[in-house]
Amino acid sequence: MSFSTGQHDARLQETTLESETTYQGLFLKISRDRVRAPDGSEVGREYVRHPGAVVVVPVLPDGRLLVEHQFRYPLGRVFVEFPAGKIDPGESIEACARRELEEEAGFRAEHWRYLGVMHPCIGYSDERIEVFLASGLTAVGQRLDEGEFLELDALAVDEFVAAARDGRITDGKSITAFFLAQPLLGNGPTGQGKPTA
Repeated sequence: MSFSTGQHDARLQETTLESETTYQGLFLKISRDRVRAPDGSEVGREYVRHPGAVVVVPVLPDGRLLVEHQFRYPLGRVFVEFPAGKIDPGESIEACARRELEEEAGFRAEHWRYLGVMHPCIGYSDERIEVFLASGLTAVGQRLDEGEFLELDALAVDEFVAAARDGRITDGKSITAFFLAQPLLGNGPTGQGKPTA
């Protein structure tokens, strides 16, 4: 059996019959919809609407990956993750990536490469996260948002892999972004090579 997204997937489509916003926050909305399922029955769907976000894999001149340590309130703990943030209304994904790298990490990048998109919460959200690789970094100083607190760190490629495998890094967007970036990263003895792209 070969992988495809065609006629089989079309038969699985659901059709929206009615949509209602049940909660409107500062940037998140919660919707409750009534839909027609593939078998003709009517079912309910509740989900979070999100404006979209970016995540950046920043590569330092020595090949190490720049990461952040940040407390995430919903899970009550500090996570290790790549710089990321939501897309502002009317903002391009490229502009958002550049802004987040500069504001959160305090770096500008000479070289940018778009790596693709991921959907982190497909069962209950329409959020998409656009993934970028950034290299040729120059420090310009952080400009954190009010109420934003984080600390920077750097990991060799093999250190990132080990931390993801042993559970020290569990952030889904960062693991996915690393997976997309990995073929373009240097592969010296400790993964400390310059990007190949």
